[in-house]
Amino acid sequence: MQTRISDRILRTETGREAESILRNCVHCGFCTATCPTYQLLSDELDSPRGRIYQIKLLLEGTQPSASVQQHLDRCLLCRSCETTCPSGVEYGRLMEIGRRHMAQHYHRPLRERLLRWLLRKVIPNKSYFSTLLRLGQRLKPLLPVRVGSTIPDRNSISPTTWPTRNHARKMLILDGCVQPSLAPSINLATAQVLDHLGISLIRTPSAGCCGAVEHHLDDEDAAKQAARRNIDCWRPHLQAGAEALIVTASGCAQMIKDYGYLLANDPEYAEAAKQLANRTRDIAEIIDSEELEPLKEGINNQTRIAFHSSCTLQHGQGLAGCVEGILGRLGYRLTVVQDSHLCCGSAGTYSLLQPGLADELGRRKSQSLHAGKPDIIATANIGCLTHLQKHSTQPVVHWIELLNSDKLTHSDNIENRPTKVE
Repeated sequence: MQTRISDRILRTETGREAESILRNCVHCGFCTATCPTYQLLSDELDSPRGRIYQIKLLLEGTQPSASVQQHLDRCLLCRSCETTCPSGVEYGRLMEIGRRHMAQHYHRPLRERLLRWLLRKVIPNKSYFSTLLRLGQRLKPLLPVRVGSTIPDRNSISPTTWPTRNHARKMLILDGCVQPSLAPSINLATAQVLDHLGISLIRTPSAGCCGAVEHHLDDEDAAKQAARRNIDCWRPHLQAGAEALIVTASGCAQMIKDYGYLLANDPEYAEAAKQLANRTRDIAEIIDSEELEPLKEGINNQTRIAFHSSCTLQHGQGLAGCVEGILGRLGYRLTVVQDSHLCCGSAGTYSLLQPGLADELGRRKSQSLHAGKPDIIATANIGCLTHLQKHSTQPVVHWIELLNSDKLTHSDNIENRPTKVE
């Protein structure tokens, strides 16, 4: 692709990177076949190819507009197009550059600014989020169905079942910002499973949000600050012998693995960020590398499972097929899921900012997952889990819970997981 990016922008490292990415695009259109928003809207401007061209025009000096902002906002950043692209275009990185350019040169309407500010303040803050969630759960019977359906039922998991054995092998685990309130059973199941494999988990409550929320809502400074805070929290444990940082939410794992890129120009944290990123593992990578025989006892692997591979797992981290392989090794029966590469519509805060598109994608994904008549739907990301629960008639769980369903004292948790009310 020919570019005429302004000299002012080309003098920056970001500008040169954008030009390099743009020049790799040959406009073949393969990406349109795997873009969820293009499939819904049939609008070239809501396809990766169309958005690439709009970003090109912005960097060449075209005035930002509400229309361009809308088309860029509609992108889920699922990165399915990157998996498809034969030219290796780093679309996700280009979208970050384009959105940052828009944030610097286009003033959003007040309502949008307030909503995005509120999301940045509430979601990454565990205390704020849990308080508001509990309030919403109490008021749920009084709320309209559309609003109430977005609030999961209260989850009563006793923290006393966290393993107490002290193994020689130790790893860190990210608590996360919303997951401890929405589904505390996920990290608890992870601790129990790894306990059976001879690994102790180190919890670090002082580590907060991974920074993905701020990063995706155009607050790069806050995202970098979150990364620095977490590095300061985890670095001493890694230096003391912890093997890795485990993350059970694939979206957070993708974000932390990008810390090296995020802080590349930070003289104090660049090297530490790179080292942390290299030692961060999605829980699927850890389980896949271990001997699974100790986990087979007591597992009800006659359950039919429909697995939704989150975009951040298969496209962002490049771990397509990893979880399916683990479940297959354990004897689970996996149903066929059509269009498994497509996003469910969660995409972080996307389901809150673009509810119409997100719900339609959620309905389509739910239909694909239910087609094989599964007993349970499993996924790898807390955002996908809560979004799919709105559209599913079957329980939706994190896949690590399947490996531990008969070992926890609250073994009926999965069967009692709330489902969609017809």
